[in-house]
Amino acid sequence: MKRYLLFTVFISGMTVLAAELAAGRLIGNVFGTSNLVWASIIGLILIYLTVGYFLGGKWADADPTPAALYRVLAWGAFTLGVVPYVASPVLRAAATAFDSLQVGILGASFIGVLILFVIPITLLGTISPYAIRLTVDDTSRAGQTSGQIYAISTLGSFIGTFLPTLVTIPAIGTKNTFLLFSMILLLVALVGLARFASPSAMLKHLWMPFALIALAWFTQNQSLKSTSNQIYETESAYNYIEVLNQNGYTILRLNEGQGVHSIYNPDTLQYNGPWDQFLVSPYFYANRKPSDIQRVAIVGLAAGTTARQMTAVYGDIPIDGYELDPKIVEVGQKYFGMTMPNLNIIIGDGRLNLERSEQKYDIIAVDAYRPPYIPPHMTTQEFFEIAASHLTDDGVLTINSASVPGDRRLINGLATTMATVFPSIYTVDIPGSLNTMIFATKQKTIPENFAMNLLTLSSDPTVNPLLITTMQVSFAGLKAGYEPTQVFTDDHAPIEWIVNDMVVRFILEGGTQYLQ
Repeated sequence: MKRYLLFTVFISGMTVLAAELAAGRLIGNVFGTSNLVWASIIGLILIYLTVGYFLGGKWADADPTPAALYRVLAWGAFTLGVVPYVASPVLRAAATAFDSLQVGILGASFIGVLILFVIPITLLGTISPYAIRLTVDDTSRAGQTSGQIYAISTLGSFIGTFLPTLVTIPAIGTKNTFLLFSMILLLVALVGLARFASPSAMLKHLWMPFALIALAWFTQNQSLKSTSNQIYETESAYNYIEVLNQNGYTILRLNEGQGVHSIYNPDTLQYNGPWDQFLVSPYFYANRKPSDIQRVAIVGLAAGTTARQMTAVYGDIPIDGYELDPKIVEVGQKYFGMTMPNLNIIIGDGRLNLERSEQKYDIIAVDAYRPPYIPPHMTTQEFFEIAASHLTDDGVLTINSASVPGDRRLINGLATTMATVFPSIYTVDIPGSLNTMIFATKQKTIPENFAMNLLTLSSDPTVNPLLITTMQVSFAGLKAGYEPTQVFTDDHAPIEWIVNDMVVRFILEGGTQYLQ
């Protein structure tokens, strides 16, 4: 029996971690994957486990039999498998509330979904103390036995950390990941009941896997979200991905869906968003022409809006597009016309792959920030030094960041940090949005160059009109100043603290009305 008990705690430990990571995806599809969301999930799971450890010790002393352990395990497995189906209507309501920014409903839904995990995780938390109670037959070896139990359980947790993220969620989705791990755990419980209790005890719980299979069967064609005008949805190892059609435009949304990451319309390339603004990057230098631009890098390629605009304005120049999520690339190629032959797509972390690149660029466009999702390692002095080393002598680094009314801490911090590497910094707030572009030139430049280039290019009929229109918007909002503040480094870049505080203050001060 001891070997099977060790196998049981291994599978139980694996399932707990798999459930925690799958919970992150289940909730992240609607509420996002910010560190606040993850801290809430991890914190509550640990609380549920703590309660389980206390209860497991008491129950094991009261009824130290394998039958009791495997009954608890069966119910833990079953209730875990039910969670995503019970949560679906709550999450659908929350997704609708998110679109209309109803903060009260969102908060209640978030708490509601987290509470759904209290029963299965607490029950699974009882397994290890139960197993110790059943295994210890010699108190002089109690320490060794309990250490062995926790070691096996932790080893299972290690496996459970990687399987859902790297294999099951991308392959079969979040709901089926819950179903898979629940069924495995149920199988262990039923076999345990049959072997160490009685066949009748096993038969009493045999309805559980059939109930889960029936639940999965009847809900198999339900979409994760019921967003109107949805064309496509999927899950990747990194994101919930949604493609919508709104007023003739195809748009890409990720996770909670606030913000448009890419936009496409086969009849136009002017979208009046941050993508357009990357086009104007070179014109802080005197006497610049579109033909001077020979190579571009886009860090945060998404579904290729900026790449298509760059191709239209600068011709078939080589464009290196760095994108972390390969599933987004597939979506871009299928729904957003991202099939330009001059686009070289590089999958992986933007900073790492840019550092490894052997290329020099006239423009490096960083479109990887969107509060609250800002990769800290792409905000630091060290990252900007890497970017500068991959620019031509008259190259420009441009980043798409964000600010909220009355709070420019993030912009000031990024500008201050970039100024330690680049001699000239400019910002442009994009009208009608919370986006702010930051331009950093490798050589010292002056704003008057931009005005003179705009004047010269406006009279050139060979220049793409999209470039002229975008330069006019940029010039109207061009600022050369910022408030010097903290320099972000790899050792200290409190991006999450700044962004979380910025977003929370914005919402508490009525920012949702501004967004609506």
